[in-house]
Amino acid sequence: MSKPRTLFEKIWDQHVVVDEPGNPAVLYIDLHLVHEVTSPQAFQGLRDKGLTVRRPDKTLATMDHSIPTTPLDVPIADAIAAAQIRKMEQNCREFGIRLFGMDSPNRGIVHVIGPEHGLTQPGMTIVCGDSHTSTHGAFGALAFGIGTSEVEHVLASQTLLQRKPKTFEIRVNGRLRPGVSSKDIILAVIAKNGVGGGTGYVFEYTGEAIRSLSMEERMTICNMSIEGGARAGMIAPDETTFAYIKGKPHAPQGQAWEEAVALWRTLPTDEGAVYDRVMELDANELTPMITYGTNPGMGMAINAEIPDPMRVTVSERPTLEKALTYMGLEGGKPLLGHKVDVVFLGSCTNSRISDLRLAAGLIEGKRVADGVRMMVVPGSQQVKKQAEQEGLDRIFRDAGADWREAGCSMCIAMNGDQLSPGEYAISTSNRNFEGRQGKGGRTFLASPLTAAASALTGRVTDVRTIME
Repeated sequence: MSKPRTLFEKIWDQHVVVDEPGNPAVLYIDLHLVHEVTSPQAFQGLRDKGLTVRRPDKTLATMDHSIPTTPLDVPIADAIAAAQIRKMEQNCREFGIRLFGMDSPNRGIVHVIGPEHGLTQPGMTIVCGDSHTSTHGAFGALAFGIGTSEVEHVLASQTLLQRKPKTFEIRVNGRLRPGVSSKDIILAVIAKNGVGGGTGYVFEYTGEAIRSLSMEERMTICNMSIEGGARAGMIAPDETTFAYIKGKPHAPQGQAWEEAVALWRTLPTDEGAVYDRVMELDANELTPMITYGTNPGMGMAINAEIPDPMRVTVSERPTLEKALTYMGLEGGKPLLGHKVDVVFLGSCTNSRISDLRLAAGLIEGKRVADGVRMMVVPGSQQVKKQAEQEGLDRIFRDAGADWREAGCSMCIAMNGDQLSPGEYAISTSNRNFEGRQGKGGRTFLASPLTAAASALTGRVTDVRTIME
């Protein structure tokens, strides 16, 4: 009898090409996603070495980071962004890579379009020059971000050198209560475990609360695994996974579908398999979460008080004091009621159709508070089209929100989609570092429901008070 294995171990074992003791393993890559920011140097490296792309059929490129979210007929004002987009078009033509370009109806954030086209499938190894590639792990794939030199390596060889991470089960028991979402689960995990708690590990999320989530909710959780320090985040495939993939453009068809599903059913962790670490969380006890500091681990229940630097350990105090100084906040005080200038609904974390529906359902028939700028940025042109077919764009516009084209947008402060110094934002994105959303800007990370509620009041708001 073979030793029981975890989901991660099964996929790793299936993709190892060479594994010599003391050296990184050579891992085969099933899908390589490419965007315009981290790829130019990689393509130039191929030219300099006289190399080609080994498997262009397993490579897909899109434009997301540098793309403006203004109407497509408006010229790109940012010269650097325009140059990156032109270079991407040239590189893909020269190396024969599929590109969802500016005018493509399939274009969008790379971690949104992979799943929506059925390119992301259970059991795969997936890489991209972007840290939030962990999103794809929601399908039972081993997916992680890579650096520019590694992008070049995968383009040239379809393999990657990797040291095997350890396994970390995050078991979420119970059920979420009204007003609490998958974003609150992952913010709670990171707040409990810290931004470095997953270093050297791959997270596998298990438990009743995880099983009850939709695929889009699962993607939100896996997306932020990197914020907890993990190499990747994974959720075992199940009937929810199969139903989501079935019928997608790149999903297996006919007999191939039946064979694929049969294989995917063998992937979940075996009974008796042992993880290197285990952590448990009770979903019944979770409340809406919000960050107060300058890393995603500085999170708390929305109705809690900001930590007091004098009540933490001496080693933690300087970091907390620095963060609160930047954020203009005082320890021991509540965040509820704090002024909000900007609300950003978007990013690869929370820009899918279900995220937009949640926010629109709360906002419908109401108005964004005076003095608040709300930006709604769909994760892909397909999400945008579907939202418009459902009338969600009208709900946001009628409420006074700004309805945009697809892209990364304010998540990385591109093309003018950014905060001004001193402004406070409720953001559904994944990072709240100093200056992440604009120099001097201050970001509170939260769920689409919390963002929508705060847009209506102009203040940090517990969505449950509005739902009641």
